[in-house]
Amino acid sequence: MGHTIKDHTRLDKLPVFYSPRMVANFENFSPSAGKPTQVVASWLDRGFPIRIMEPLPATIEDRKRTHSPAYVEGILAGKIKNGFGNTLQEVAATLPYTVGAMLSAAREAIRNGQIAVAPCSGFHHAGYDQPFGYCTFNGLMVTALALKHEGLATRVGILDFDMHYGDGTEDLIQHHQASSWIRHYTAGSEYAEAAQAEAFLSRIPALVRSMQDCQIILYQAGADPHINDPLGGFLTTEQLRLRDRLVFQTAKECGVPIAWDLAGGYQGDAEGEIGPILEIHDNTMRECVEAYIRH
Repeated sequence: MGHTIKDHTRLDKLPVFYSPRMVANFENFSPSAGKPTQVVASWLDRGFPIRIMEPLPATIEDRKRTHSPAYVEGILAGKIKNGFGNTLQEVAATLPYTVGAMLSAAREAIRNGQIAVAPCSGFHHAGYDQPFGYCTFNGLMVTALALKHEGLATRVGILDFDMHYGDGTEDLIQHHQASSWIRHYTAGSEYAEAAQAEAFLSRIPALVRSMQDCQIILYQAGADPHINDPLGGFLTTEQLRLRDRLVFQTAKECGVPIAWDLAGGYQGDAEGEIGPILEIHDNTMRECVEAYIRH
């Protein structure tokens, strides 16, 4: 079973692992490289009870434990294109911190027995030795393998509610023969149409409970399943909010710590800004606060 949450572990603020070093600003269809700063600013503007914490960068060893060493070195040296299809050193410099934010959040959630947040993206399409779909290093799998290596977890749940299939995560689970201790569910393998929304939402509690013997759930709270997302398309704003409410409430009831990240989201407004994406991530934080701070 998961950890039992005791009264003395009650949180007054949610730990959010953020650093400006997670951010690269350059022109790209995906806003994910620059998104952490805007998301955290939005959360602070709305007065959410969060505590900003500095993520420890993922080490070279952490990444080589997960990915091909030659691939890791090639990305960092600018000899292999990253998930954005470029070799910018500005992007390479952020990768230890985006992956490190996820790992730091997971360690903290296990420590406090409840919750922590990594406001970053760009993980689940990265496979053993190749990037794809704006993903370069798979922070979900780097985190899972590091936690096992450090003796912090013998079972890890990966609950991937990004719009798209987590093919890189599945590739890495198979490469490392980790299916016996990593419970991986990727909604993109089954759900894509608005007609499936109610069935998806009704299934969420059972999906979370299927991971109740894990020491941690890594939750991808993607914004791209929104019905207006150019790469998404099956949940409304309120349905996405209900999705997150069900995840957090069920994980808390099961006593399983959870570390969540932002994952995908590609909507823009009339001015070309990411306001619609920020609203979705604000709602995820709102539901997280309701579950872990106000109750």
